[in-house]
Amino acid sequence: MRILRLTLHHIRRSPFQSLIAFLTVFVSFFIINSFIFINRGLSNVLNYFETKPEITIFLKDGLDQAAVESIQGELATYPDIKEIRYISKEKALSLYKDINKDNPLLTEMVTASILPASFEVSTYNPKVLEVIAQNFSAKNDVVDEIIYQKDVIQSLLSWTLVVRRSGIALISLFISISFVMILTLIGMKITNRKEEIKISRLLGASKFYVKRPFLMEGVIYGLIGSFFGFILSYVLIYNFRSPLNVFFQPIVFIPEISLFEPILLAAEILIGVLIGLSASWFGARRYIKW
Repeated sequence: MRILRLTLHHIRRSPFQSLIAFLTVFVSFFIINSFIFINRGLSNVLNYFETKPEITIFLKDGLDQAAVESIQGELATYPDIKEIRYISKEKALSLYKDINKDNPLLTEMVTASILPASFEVSTYNPKVLEVIAQNFSAKNDVVDEIIYQKDVIQSLLSWTLVVRRSGIALISLFISISFVMILTLIGMKITNRKEEIKISRLLGASKFYVKRPFLMEGVIYGLIGSFFGFILSYVLIYNFRSPLNVFFQPIVFIPEISLFEPILLAAEILIGVLIGLSASWFGARRYIKW
């Protein structure tokens, strides 16, 4: 308790410096946590679309059942296959009529015989689609046409990589900013109290004893800043949960509250405390040499 009272006394003696340290950690964790929530939502979007890309293989007319089953069996041998859907001529007609149900003129002259049968293949790994496209494009005896939006697949893969790398870079940047700011402010506070520290050392106080208030001060900045940074970002994100989920339908951009949030809060508080403690320790070690 005594060390805590002394630490709070140090904080009150230089309120503006303390406020700057707190705000630095608070803003850093607010941005970090907001990005984590947003990146979680974007990951849901990207994961949804990563499994949505599919290839459509239109078959030539006149294939018998054995040939269709042979093609389906070959498609099933590829890795990371999510689903293989066979669309018969009759099913294609049903889908066509359903899509154009509000425009009967487009359905009057269309029959099942003029629509091609096809396979729609979706995968967990979009890269597999390119392999399927290359292999089946050479089967001119059974394949009439292949529809494969390669550019869309590549864009999704690129954006996935960019989002994840940006997250790592952003988190690293703001953790570094918090660390440097606390280290600098602790160093300034130690310099301002160097006479007090010298007197304490002359009276027999150990180095660790005079360092403790500054170490505790760094811990308080990290603890309070990370906690309130999480709370504010959490409140804002979940305040916009409904409109965000409506906008991204059918994807759940912000899911229901689960164990993820308390675990994330505990992890961020731990990281905040470690940042504050390590920064103040380096600052105390650097400036308390007497």
